[in-house]
Amino acid sequence: MLKLKIITPGKMKEAWLEEALAEYEKRLTGTVSIEWILKEVEPESPYICLDPNGTSMSSPEFSKFLYKEWERCGCRLTFVIGGPTGLSPEILRGASHLISLSKLTFTHQHTRLILLEQIYRATQIEKGSDYHK
Repeated sequence: MLKLKIITPGKMKEAWLEEALAEYEKRLTGTVSIEWILKEVEPESPYICLDPNGTSMSSPEFSKFLYKEWERCGCRLTFVIGGPTGLSPEILRGASHLISLSKLTFTHQHTRLILLEQIYRATQIEKGSDYHK
């Protein structure tokens, strides 16, 4: 099973967002194990930061990237989502990759959902399902 840690600030404030996240976690059951962490980055472990100035990818490119990184990191990946002021320069410098989900700005709650949907989409692309058209 592939393992994913998502480090994110704060708690979810919207019930509908929690329900949407739960739906994608359910869809990923058996493929990807998700662990949500509400704390600082552990500097000794490699991590991927979400940053608007990071590399932009299409969904198929993200799927290839994700599976390549899972293979490289022993089926374990960590993503870091910033708070209202983004991520500190030292956290960004320590990242193995910077990824941009969009040039638009999202709340960290919405970013969680967008990231999780893209991870689910990546698994479906890898499986060759009709989810991604």
